[in-house]
Amino acid sequence: MKRILDQLVLLIFSFTTILLMHIDTAFIISFLTAVIYISANYFVDSRKFHFLSSAFYILLAVFFPVLLYFLPAVLYTCLWYDNYIGLAAVCVTALCRILPLSWPLFLLLAFGCGISLLLCFQTDRYEQLEQRFKQTRDDSTERNLLLKEKNHALLENQDYEVYTATLKERNRIAREIHDNVGHMLTRSILMTGAIRTVNKEPALESSLIQLEETLNTAMTNVRESVHDLHDESINLKEALTGLTDTFTFCPIHLDYDMGYDVPRGIKYSFITIVKEALNNIIRHSNATDVHIIVREHPGLYQLVIEDNGTVKSRGSGLGLTNMKDRVETLRGTMQLQTEKGFRIFITIPKRED
Repeated sequence: MKRILDQLVLLIFSFTTILLMHIDTAFIISFLTAVIYISANYFVDSRKFHFLSSAFYILLAVFFPVLLYFLPAVLYTCLWYDNYIGLAAVCVTALCRILPLSWPLFLLLAFGCGISLLLCFQTDRYEQLEQRFKQTRDDSTERNLLLKEKNHALLENQDYEVYTATLKERNRIAREIHDNVGHMLTRSILMTGAIRTVNKEPALESSLIQLEETLNTAMTNVRESVHDLHDESINLKEALTGLTDTFTFCPIHLDYDMGYDVPRGIKYSFITIVKEALNNIIRHSNATDVHIIVREHPGLYQLVIEDNGTVKSRGSGLGLTNMKDRVETLRGTMQLQTEKGFRIFITIPKRED
């Protein structure tokens, strides 16, 4: 757009030549020819076209010197395309055709050519600065996007590390309770039973019975707490990764995309189903590739296990029946597909508490 404005300014300046001559038909035709030449070179971005059009314009100017009255705009176009040959040819033609006719007209056009050089230099400078600004802006935007991605990845890794550390701490607490408190309660229960056996005082019997019941209740509560902590401390991703890492029958790929707050029943069911499916692949399939997808959607959990092996007797085995029972217990659905391999597609809806 700035190039058009520069050319428009130079064309307007060329009209000052009417102060030194009269307007006739040749001047109007020359003006239209110059406009066509400038417009064509602006919209047709081709150096070959520019050289041909410039050569044609200069050839016409040799026979019709009035075309040289728009010399500033023509020089601007030649400078724009770095056409120094055409620039020299136009200047020589102007010296030969205009200088002998009118010194004032020649000086006026020379001043216009100076303006043309200044405008072309400033516009080139402006375009370079604009290009540098756009490149800097694009680089800055790209860096910001990369930083956001890195920050997002760091936050995800940090959340996963916190989640893993939490599960490990729960597992450690469960072991501590089982190894220390559990053993102490077991010892206390045995000692209470022994005391009851050797007790000869009827007055203490009732108290010893209550003590034994209390210790048994405490032991039951501790066991339930330990089991709950242990169950909650299971990392589904690590468990499935461990299964895939030990699967050497054929190449296997795990696509895991689950959140952290996965219900305990979902964890155990998915682990058991994946184990059974991998065993079925080893026993009944000649697959050369296995793909497991574990994904959490806004309203459901999804498990897909597929391979490219041939299907023989995997349609109604006990393992598949157990899988289906587990899925139905969680109010989910299980579909089997036997086209181009074997595919287990399981969806389990999320329960609203």
